[in-house]
Formats: sequence, structure tokens, C-alpha cells
Amino acid sequence: MRYLEITVPEGKRRAVLDVLEDEGIDYVVSDETSGRGYTAVVRFPVPTQAVEPLLDRLRRAGIGDEASVVVLNAETVISEQFATLRERYSRGGQTGSRTSRQVLRTKADELTPPFAIYTVMLLISAVVATAGLLADSPAVVIGAMVIAPLLGPALAANIGIVTGDGRLKSTGFRYQVVGVTLVVVASVGLATLARLAGLEPAGVDIVAATELEERVAPNLFSLAVALGAGIAGILSLTRGFSEAIVGVMIAAALIPPSAAVGITVAWGMSGAAIGAAVLVIVNLLSINLAALATLWIAGYRPQGLFEVSPTRTPTYTYAAIFGIGLLVLAAPLAGITLLEFHTTELESATEAEVNAVLAESRYDGLEDEDIEVELDGDYPIQSVERIVVTVSSNDPSPVPGLADRLYEEISPHSDAGVAIEVQYVVTQQRGGNGDQQVSVRSSNGP
Repeated sequence: MRYLEITVPEGKRRAVLDVLEDEGIDYVVSDETSGRGYTAVVRFPVPTQAVEPLLDRLRRAGIGDEASVVVLNAETVISEQFATLRERYSRGGQTGSRTSRQVLRTKADELTPPFAIYTVMLLISAVVATAGLLADSPAVVIGAMVIAPLLGPALAANIGIVTGDGRLKSTGFRYQVVGVTLVVVASVGLATLARLAGLEPAGVDIVAATELEERVAPNLFSLAVALGAGIAGILSLTRGFSEAIVGVMIAAALIPPSAAVGITVAWGMSGAAIGAAVLVIVNLLSINLAALATLWIAGYRPQGLFEVSPTRTPTYTYAAIFGIGLLVLAAPLAGITLLEFHTTELESATEAEVNAVLAESRYDGLEDEDIEVELDGDYPIQSVERIVVTVSSNDPSPVPGLADRLYEEISPHSDAGVAIEVQYVVTQQRGGNGDQQVSVRSSNGP
């Protein structure tokens, strides 16, 4: 339930009261004597579902922006006339707690913090995310997502589009672009300092850190996070769900990839930086497209005869821009996804062939320890460089011809030019105290 207070401009009192009486609303009216161009203040309770159509009808009756409208939450209304009104709106199929467009604009505005606070919070988030990625710490990366204030801008832009609010739209898009750019720049600076200080947790190949590798070689499944974040964000505003949880989801799609761009730029890895940048842009497009589509489908748009046309065209235009951009940039992600499927199939086929070869009598005493398909590191779209087969043996000497034999069996399943490397893990007992010595020898196939 909502409690509305409308300050009626001069000459509009009768129009407002006629609308309320026609709707069957029980209202209280009092004279306004401040001398500011208002004649009356009207107060009345309405069901939540009635707020939006009522305000739309008042606007069509000529009550524009010069009127002051306050919408408050109401706990309880004891009135037979109100019960009739609530039943009427329920019969109309509006049983949900859908937030009105007017309240939605206000909530989106409130979720967008002042620019100074926004930049400070994002700088802190960038520092934490960069540290978490360098330390390969999921807990620290999650902490960076929690403090990033990205929910408001992501939703405000699309609410502005579908409701024709140019100020809200421009503010939302500006905050998004500035925010992502700020995180990238801050991450470049921090990562550069870390590199100069010799803090290389993964050695020269910095992307060997698991948390970082996921962002520089993204696959199509990454889209699910961003699309879900956009839809959930709108639902959180319109249906009263927790905005804080959804905000973390949106930050998860933007903050770590943006920090990954900065880290890889600092390490001079242009291919990995491109992969992370593609993920950032794809996630931005996905969040905005999902939010825009959800809002339009839910009916958050001007409803009047002359209001639909000006809003419909910009909405379709932005949706087309988001959709086309998403399709173009999703191509590299599709390539990475296919590579991952191919790598999994290759590992499975290699394991079967290795077990079949080692089952031959001449290779008695050899056991399969591990199989690893190694990529060439040419980000963002890599290719298979070699297959490493690790076998265990009691004999410290490599078995002649094993690498060639495995190459013959595995090569039909792999691409041309892929090398097969066999590593021998030898365990030797040195005494009765259980001490062991492990040595590794390698041999390569053609």
C-alpha cells in the first residue's frame, strides 16, 4: 500500500478531485496557504498497483511536473472504500507488488551515489581486486565485488531509456564508462608497482594464476553471469528483492575483468589484455541489454498514446546497438569455448590411448600418472601446443620408443604439429625410514 500527498497547482484542483472521485479513492483535501502557487494539498491511500495508472491519469488530466507528489509506504488502511479499491485492482490481474515508474526512477537515482563517493569506492575496489588477482585469492576478489557501487549506474541508464528520462540515462552511461575506465587505470598503476617490486606470484607467466586466467580467456558461459545480473538487477528494484546481493553479481561481471585488463597491460601481455577487455565490454553490453529487455517486457514505459512513440524508437535503437555489439564480440568467446571442448575431448581420447598402449606386455611396470594438454599461451584464442603424458616406473631409464608409440596412437585425435612429451616419474626408496627420492625424465615424440 502507498500513501500519496499531492500539492495541487492553481487551477488544477477540480481536475485532481474529479480523477480521484472517478477512481473511487477516499481522499482528504486541505487548503495550501503558503502563497507559492499552490491551492490545495490532497492526501489519500491507494494499493501499490494503483500508483502508476493513477499518476498517469492525473498527467493526462493536465497535472504535470509543476505538481509536487510524495509517495510513502503505508502499513495499514482500515476503510471499506479502500478494500473495494484494492479488490478492483486485484481483479484486474495486478496482484503483484510491481513498483510504479515514478518510484522506480527515484530508486534508481538513489542507488547512484554522488560522483566523488563513486570514484573513491571504485578506486578501493580496484586496489582490492588487483591484489586478489595477483595473490590468486578468491576471497579477496569477492571482497572487491562487495564494495563496488555499480548497481545504480547499470540500472539507471536503462530506466532512463524506457521512461524517457534523459538525465537518468546520461548519468547511468557516464558512470558506467568512467567506472570501468577508472578500475583499469588504477589496476595498471598498482600492477606496475607490484611488478617493479618483484611480486610475481606466478613467475613470468602471470596469467598462470587461476583467478586471472579465467578473465583473460573467457568463454560463452561468462555471458550467463552478466545477463543474469541485468535481469536480477531490474527485478530487485521492481519486486523488492535485495539490491545488495544483485549489486555484487553485477560487480562480479565487471570488476575482476577490468582489473585483469590492468594487470596484463602492466605485464605487457597484449593478447591477454585484449581477452580481458573483450570480456569487460561483452559483460557491459549483456547487463544493459538484459536490463533494457526486462524493463520493456515488464511494461515500464510511458503508456499514453503520444508518449509511446518517442520512447519506443530510442529503446529499439539501444537494444539493437547492444545486441549487435554483443553478437560481434561474442565470436572470440565462442572460439574459446570450442577450444575448451576440444581440449576436454583430447584429454579423454589421450587417456584411453595411453592406457591401451601401457597395457601391452612390453610396457609392464609402467603406469599412467597424469595427462595434461598444454596450450601455446597465445591469448585470447589459444591452440594446443603439446600433450604431456606422465608415467611412473621403477626403472630410472626412459623406455625406448614409447614416445613414438604414443604419438602414433594420439596424433589422429589431435591437430597437426602437436608434440607428444612423455615424462617418467621414478620413485626410489633410500632406507627403512620411508625417505623417498623422486626424479623426472622426459622424452619427446615426433
